[in-house]
Amino acid sequence: MIKQQFSSVWTREPRQPKVAGLRRDQIVGAALEVLDAEGLDALSMRKLGAKLNVGATTLYWHVANKDELLELALDEIWGLVHIPDPDQTPWREVATTFAYNFRLTMLEHRWVATLIGSLPSVGPKAFELTDRLRRAFISAGFTGIDIYLASSALTSYVLGQVVPEVTAAKAFGDKGFDSEMMLDAMDSLAADYPEMLAEYREALPADPGTVRAMAFDFGLLCVLDGLESRLRR
Repeated sequence: MIKQQFSSVWTREPRQPKVAGLRRDQIVGAALEVLDAEGLDALSMRKLGAKLNVGATTLYWHVANKDELLELALDEIWGLVHIPDPDQTPWREVATTFAYNFRLTMLEHRWVATLIGSLPSVGPKAFELTDRLRRAFISAGFTGIDIYLASSALTSYVLGQVVPEVTAAKAFGDKGFDSEMMLDAMDSLAADYPEMLAEYREALPADPGTVRAMAFDFGLLCVLDGLESRLRR
């Protein structure tokens, strides 16, 4: 089986702009505007060139293709996930701040959920964020590969919570289903489970956003408690 060769925009030196030409950061900034306003499917090199009032040749001077452009945009998103200095902040505070800011960043830039995992995150801002998490887990007491496994567990938790949230918002809008109508439908669809239906009506808030926030809080505490328990052992 032939393995796919690794390729990234970050493995080669960026080209300098031609005289009075467009800089790469300007191209990336315009791409982010299109992505935030219209989504991933709307971005094309042709549309981006029109937005910047340049021809395709100018864009391809800086990036070989759309995937390279998206790599650059993805790294800008990693740079938006702010966390405190792990050398001056307790590890749980660093991890908690990362989790909430990562969730918020993904919800504000929903197109990024599709890119994480499908494109390499090997840019400078991704490495800076990774190193901060690494240092936080070292200060907690993790050693060896457990440092990276702990960081991965935390990141995977956030992705697992937020990706379905982003997908649902794209499919059904920010407000989602009418909760009362859904519960009324469940009265017949799940009639064999009356205790569960009663618990849904009594325990769950009516606002879907509140439910999602509660679920995120609960799961995050479980992840951090689990990591701390592993350290004690």
